[in-house]
Order: sequence, then C-alpha cells, then structure tokens
Amino acid sequence: MVKKVLKLFRGEIKGLHQAAYLLGLFAFLSQILGLARDRLLAHSFGAGETLDIYYAAFRLPDLIFVAIASSVSIFVLVPFLIDKLDRKKEEAKIFVDNVFSFFFALIVFASFVSFALAPALLRLLFPGFEASALDSLVGLSRIFLLSPILLGLSNLFSSITQVYKRFFVYALSPLLYNLGIILGIVFLYPAFGLSGLGLGVVFGAFLHLLIQVPVVSGSGLLPSFRLNLDLKEIFDVVKISFPRTLTLTLSNITILVLISLASVLGEGSISVFNLSFNLQSVPLSIIGVSYSVAAFPTLARFFSSGDREKFVGHIIASARHIIFWSLPVIFLFIVLRAQIVRVVLGSGQFGWEDTRLSAAALALFAVSALSQALVMLFVRGYYAAGFTKKPLIVNAFSSILTIVLAFALVSLFSKNDSFRFFLESLLRIEDLPGTSVIMLPLAYSLGMTGNLIALWMLFKKDFKEFLLPLKDAFFHSIVASFFMSFTAFYFLKIFDDVFDINTFWGILLQGLFSALAGALLGLLLLKIFKNREMEEITRFVRTKFWKVKVIQGETESL
Repeated sequence: MVKKVLKLFRGEIKGLHQAAYLLGLFAFLSQILGLARDRLLAHSFGAGETLDIYYAAFRLPDLIFVAIASSVSIFVLVPFLIDKLDRKKEEAKIFVDNVFSFFFALIVFASFVSFALAPALLRLLFPGFEASALDSLVGLSRIFLLSPILLGLSNLFSSITQVYKRFFVYALSPLLYNLGIILGIVFLYPAFGLSGLGLGVVFGAFLHLLIQVPVVSGSGLLPSFRLNLDLKEIFDVVKISFPRTLTLTLSNITILVLISLASVLGEGSISVFNLSFNLQSVPLSIIGVSYSVAAFPTLARFFSSGDREKFVGHIIASARHIIFWSLPVIFLFIVLRAQIVRVVLGSGQFGWEDTRLSAAALALFAVSALSQALVMLFVRGYYAAGFTKKPLIVNAFSSILTIVLAFALVSLFSKNDSFRFFLESLLRIEDLPGTSVIMLPLAYSLGMTGNLIALWMLFKKDFKEFLLPLKDAFFHSIVASFFMSFTAFYFLKIFDDVFDINTFWGILLQGLFSALAGALLGLLLLKIFKNREMEEITRFVRTKFWKVKVIQGETESL
C-alpha cells in the first residue's frame, strides 16, 4: 500500500490531452470543495456584511502574494533549475537557497508592513464599510497575512516538483487548501468567530505547503537560509519575472478596484460579486487552466528548439479544445444560471433575492468564459516563447479598460432609467434592490473580451498560420451550443411541472435533466458535423487516461 502511494507521488505524465484532462479532473475535485466552501459561507451568512468582510479581507494579502510570490513562479524558475541541474546539482541547490532566502524575507517584510498599515490601507480601499465593520475587516485581514507567506513558499516548492515531474502531490494541494477553509467554517468559526474563518484559511495554506515537503526534501533541494546571497542570480530572476509579475498584479488590482467599488454599492454587493465570480471560475479552472498549464512545458520545449511549426500546432490543438468546451458552458450557464446558483448556494441565510442577483451576475461573468480561457492560453504561449512584455502591455490595456468601464457603467446604470430597465428586465431582476452590482461583472467581461481581441491580433501578426484551423472548431461549437441551450431552456419548462422546484433535489434534477437533454442534441449535431475535437476526445477516453498521473498549475491568488 505504501509503495502504491509513493508511486503516485513520483508519477510522470506524457501527452497534452492526458495532462489536460487529468489536470481538469483534479481541478474539478478542487472546485467541488470550493463550491462546498462557498455553500457553507452562503448558508451561514447570506449575501450580507459578514461575508462582505470575509471577501474584502483577502484583497490586501492577495496583492502581496501576487506581487511577490509570482516572482518565483514555475514559469520563471523551471528553466533556471533545469539549466543548473543539467550542469551540477550543487549549483541548483545554491540557486534555490538564494531565491528562497531573498523572496521569503521580502514577503515576510511586506506582510509585517501591511500588518502595521492595515487600518489606514483598508479604510482607503473600502470606503463603504462602517467603523465596526472596518475593525473586523482589519482583524481578519491581519490573520490572512500569514497565507501569502505559506503559499509563496509553496509556489517555490512547486517549481521543484515540476522539474522532477512529481506532479501528483501538487495536484492535491489545492484540495487541501479548500479543505482547511471548510474546516475553519465548520469547526473554528463557532468557537472563535471571524478569527476562526481566518485560521481556517491559514491552515489550508499550511496544508498546501506541507504536502510538498517530502517530495522537495527527497529531491535534495529543500531550501535553507543563506546570508551571503548571489544578487546577480536574484536580479536575473527578477528581470525575467518582472513583466509577468506586473501583469498578474494589474489583474489583481483590477479585481481590488471592482470590489472596492462594490463596497459602496450596498451591503451584500461584495458577496454577490465574489460568489458569482467563484462560480464562473469553475469551468474556467477545469477548461482554461487545464489546457494552458498542460500545454506550457511542451510549448517552451518546441520554441526553445526552434520548432515553430510544432509550437503553433500545440497552440492550435489547445485552442480548438478550449473553444469546443467553453462555448457550451457559456450558453448553458446563461440558460441554467438560476438553477446553478440555487443548487450551489441557495440554502440557509442565502435567500431568493440573493440567488436572483447572483444568477444575473453569473450570466454576465459567463459571457467572457471563452475569452478568459483563450487569454490564459495565449499568455502562456508568449511566456513559453520568452515574450513577456506583450502580455503585460495587453493586460495593462485590459485592466484600465475594465476599471473605466466599471465606473462608467455604474454611473450610467444609476442615471439612465432606460438602460437600467433594459438590463434588469433581460436578467429578470427588475424588482430587486442593489442591482447596480451587476455592472461590475459586465465591465469585467467587456474588459476580458478586449484583452482577447488584442492578444488575438498580436498572435495573428506573430503567427499568421494559427487562425485558420480554429474556424471549424468555432463554427461547430457555437451552432451545437445554440441548439443545446435552446433545448435546455425548452426542457426547463417541461420539468417545471415534473419536479418540485421548491426543493433542492427538485431544482437539481430540473437543471440536470434539462442540461442532459440539450447535451444530447449538441452531441448529435457534432456527430453530424464529424467534429474533429469530439473524435479526438472519443479516442482519448479509450486510452484509459485515468491511469496517467497528473500535473497541476501554480497558485496565482489566495
């Protein structure tokens, strides 16, 4: 039994689709725990002040994590480690010690400074909170400041596990992170209040790190502090990682601004924004992250060897399957938005008004699911090619666009009755208070669409041959998705009379069977089209992919 467990920890993987689908499986399991976490939070607190405080408390620690820990990401460190291991293992150990000593000290220092300045910073960032809520926010945020330290170190360890292709262990770490948070909600919150929620998050981050320690230690690269640092090596890492770090930081700042704006839109707005954002992230994590992360090592290898044709072919293969999966998700999420929110979140303190508002926000987030997934792929394609400045420039444009649109749309929504009535009627929330929050997911989706358009144009310029093979995939998927969603909508009405939609099981079965009815028609159409992606998936499933070990992408936020 022990040998079998150790074998899983040492497993390697081959093949894009094997990596992507098994990564998707583990991402799915992690997202299931994430949904259980959100359901517990929604059930316990509803979309109100307590949950607003909880989500707002993440923003300052998350900014520290992204701004510093992303500098030692797998995308930056793996090439360094491979180069040094090819020469001499002792050089790799010294390099790891240098990176660990510098960046660990930096993130600890930043956390201490943030701890001291938290009251002033959070008052500035979240002007919508009253004094008592702000005090709770400061206390919880200070506890969360332990998380970037632990997850920053875990990011460093993940680079070592990736180099040695010991992927299974890191695939488990996100599950343990969510498990720690769930334990905090169930056991620590009743005993310690909001502080218990914070301790649960920290415990999850500790588990995220701890599971990797045996593998890293066994590799002989477990880091230790060095006082005599090689600053040239540190500078080389920073020079390469800076554009990507700045890109992620800009994305994080964009979310921070949107949540800051939500704090003045009324109680519960932050909760609605975050809960709907988390829901739309489930398919994004399973589809977009899986393919982009699975493709990255091979893309880097093809580009470094000068094989441009295979590099482009790998991008095309990943993009085709992202399109194949993302478009049905978009259509079904829009049609089944109320069922999804009610099944996942609709219990306890999370009432019908919260459900309807979150469902509207989810629909607007879902519109950009394909854009978000393809942006991930194109950005990693540029990283694999060593072109980190282009994603930075595009992301800066997208961030500014999103923020400007958010303020403009909120203003337009509050001042223009026709615009407000049109959107409220379209999303069936015209009789609810606090509907201005839906302008935030709308601004986010428009910004991500602009991001994709800009990256698409750059890829068209840099890799002219990559676009043509995507046309069939897009056409097949969008036609099948349209009829799939239309069928699902029709069957919602049929099953409305079959199931008791006032119960959990009734609404679950109504949504599930409606989705299955739509999916069957979609699959039939794809079969008629002789869709290439579906044929590839069918062949792949027959290869017993579940016997292959999994890789996992790094953590990019708390």
